[in-house]
Amino acid sequence: MAEVTDYIAGLDEPARSLIQRFVDRTVGLVPDAEQGMSYGMPALRYRGRPLLSVMATKSGYSLFPFSSDVVAHAITELPGFASTKGGIRFTDQAPIPDAVFDRIVLDRLREIDAALTGPR
Repeated sequence: MAEVTDYIAGLDEPARSLIQRFVDRTVGLVPDAEQGMSYGMPALRYRGRPLLSVMATKSGYSLFPFSSDVVAHAITELPGFASTKGGIRFTDQAPIPDAVFDRIVLDRLREIDAALTGPR
């Protein structure tokens, strides 16, 4: 299944390149990430759990790490960025910096690992 690849292929520039760059960064950090769907969105999944989705919107983009805790932590490092409980909004002119994006991915990875290996 190539949900993310198909989604990106259907986008116009610059959305196609920007989202592909974030997908490539994610796969570089989490080589075991797989394409799939989560909450109706094309997403990268890790160990069967949603890891990350980046979607083009009418006013820019939204990044969804599928964790309110990850969003709450990351938004403190992104002054001027808008967020919801589950996502962070950004634009072509003000994308999420690579270092912050990488922390978001790795924080979500650790969260998934802890949930799957911690006490039940």
